[in-house]
Amino acid sequence: QVQLVESGGGLVQPGGSLRLSCAASGITFRHYAIGWFRQAPGKEREGVSCINWKNESTDYVDSVEGRVTISRDNAKNTVTLQMKSLKPEDTAVYYCAAVLFRCPPGDNMDYWGKGTLVTVSS
Repeated sequence: QVQLVESGGGLVQPGGSLRLSCAASGITFRHYAIGWFRQAPGKEREGVSCINWKNESTDYVDSVEGRVTISRDNAKNTVTLQMKSLKPEDTAVYYCAAVLFRCPPGDNMDYWGKGTLVTVSS
């Protein structure tokens, strides 16, 4: 049974930082690309960042460029998304998702977590 569990969400002030974690089980983790996606209230889901099985990363949206860092630890089956200089428009439910090997151009992932809420507000 595949499980992806996000953690680390919460309330943060504008300009602050947050670290999200995704813990995976039930998959051969080192073979999977792990992506972070988000969905803000009233908006469509969008990709944030993704890291493939070769540890190569890509950011999906220009709005997070330079503000997010994605990393993986294959020994712990976890992927971390470090976010800084957070803005109110970063408020969303953040999901991690997994797909074999390579990060897709869209959100065509095989497995999804249930999400963690990030609220950026003063």
